[in-house]
Order: sequence, then structure tokens, then C-alpha cells
Amino acid sequence: MDIPWVEQLTPQERERVRDVLLVTEALPGDYICRVGRPVTYWFGLLEGLLKMSNDDSQGPVMTFTGLAPGGWFGEGTLLKREPYRYNVQALRNCRVAGLPLEHFHGLLDHSIGFNRFVMRQLNERLGQFIAAREIDRITNPDMRVARSLANLFHPGLFPRVGGVLRITQQELAYLVGLSRQRVNEALANLQAAGAIKVEYGGLRVLDLASLRSLQVD
Repeated sequence: MDIPWVEQLTPQERERVRDVLLVTEALPGDYICRVGRPVTYWFGLLEGLLKMSNDDSQGPVMTFTGLAPGGWFGEGTLLKREPYRYNVQALRNCRVAGLPLEHFHGLLDHSIGFNRFVMRQLNERLGQFIAAREIDRITNPDMRVARSLANLFHPGLFPRVGGVLRITQQELAYLVGLSRQRVNEALANLQAAGAIKVEYGGLRVLDLASLRSLQVD
């Protein structure tokens, strides 16, 4: 079971997780979470690409972040046992795992290793959303694309991405809020700068530090 937090559990806890963990398929456009619905699972993305956004009933849709393979999300909502305040939607065919709400709380009550993982998740998530807020204020397209890619290659939040992210230019455009043509231009500039390499069906990061620190006049 290639799930990072499972390694923090005792053998008995791992066996119980294997019994209750749900794995399902999601098609492009399917919702994993929807605004206002009760929380029932802690979700993790095994394969594919998701986007987290606001509800579109009160105005334009705003994408908060992309969710890449290996990422688990929604722990804050589970801790508070409140309805979802965001949507999570599949951008491509996805495999999604779900840990039932009560088992999530059971592990919090009894597993020190699981508690440490969730605490790290919350801390990394806070940093991610601060970075997303900064990206919203960036007007230069190359910098927006660079920072957004850096978020998707976050080794703590998305450990299964590795050095290559399977994403199309159109999917990246959805996440960044730019046209596909402008994203294509930004990727060409980032590749020329030696930060990434555009490959068939995805992107390879050559210099993650450059993506995080890119400055354009």
C-alpha cells in the first residue's frame, strides 16, 4: 500500500486500515467533495489530477490549488466535522482513496505516528495556501506558472509526483487561470531558463528552487 502515512502506523493499525480503506475511480468532471455536503472520508489522490475551488453559486469560480498524486486533503474539515466549504473535482481519470471519518478520528486518538503526520500536513497546507494567496497577486504570467508548478511539486504534500508531473497545458491553464496559449509561452520560457523540461504528457522539473524564486521584471 503506497500511502505515506500508513508507514507511521503499527502493524495492527495497518491491517485495520487495509480493511476499511476505500479506493474508487473518478472521471473528468466528477466531484470528490462539494460545498455544503457532510464530510465522510479523508481523501487521498493515488493517480490523476484534482483541483480545489470555491462554489460558483456566488460568482466566478476561483481555483485554490491543484492536488497531485500522493496528496491527502480535507483533514481540517474532518477535524471540525463541518460541511465542505470547497469543491474538489477531477481534471482527468483519477484513482482516489478514502479513509472513513470515524477511523480517521480513531487513529488520531490512538496513533502518535498518525498524529505527527496530520500535524505536518496541516503545517504544510498552511504554507501552501499562503503561497496560493501570493500567486493570486502575481500579474506576470511566467511567475504565476512557475509558482503554481512549484506548489504541485511539493515533496511533502505530493510525494508521488517525484520529478515528473503528468499534466497537460490545458489542465495547467485551468489551475493557473490563464489561457492555454499563454501557459504554453510561459512553459517555453521556463524551459529556456533551465527550470523545467516539457515532455510528452507532462513536465519534468530540473530546478525546483528556480521555480520558487523566479523573478521577472
